Amino acid sequence: MRGLSWIAGVTAVTAFTGCQGNHQVSRDSAASSVPSDSPADSLALTAAPGVEVWFTDARQAQDSAGNACEERVLEIRRDGRRIPVPLLYTGSLPRLINDSTMEAPIWLHCRPGNLYRVNLHTGYPTRVQ
Repeated sequence: MRGLSWIAGVTAVTAFTGCQGNHQVSRDSAASSVPSDSPADSLALTAAPGVEVWFTDARQAQDSAGNACEERVLEIRRDGRRIPVPLLYTGSLPRLINDSTMEAPIWLHCRPGNLYRVNLHTGYPTRVQ
């Protein structure tokens, strides 16, 4: 039941995330320019030896002016396991905080919103701001 509450909370945050700033990303500066119907996995960052964070699936998005972008989900790969980061679509590279934590902003409609810290062991995101 605790897991369902967590998922419901993250879903609510995702649905009601206020978009901040006036940041736009063109397809040239996006992390990947691969169409979302068949995105290629791309390495986003490396952490401790044997720990990698990859962009995997993607969705096409559009800002209020009609500019398109691609928002990608993250996956942690360590010790032969693939650990998905649930519900955290982003349009920018994640930043390594330490050997067990990274952070990335959640994106909605081509704009960054709240910043999340992600545990590199479990994949669970926690809102920072």
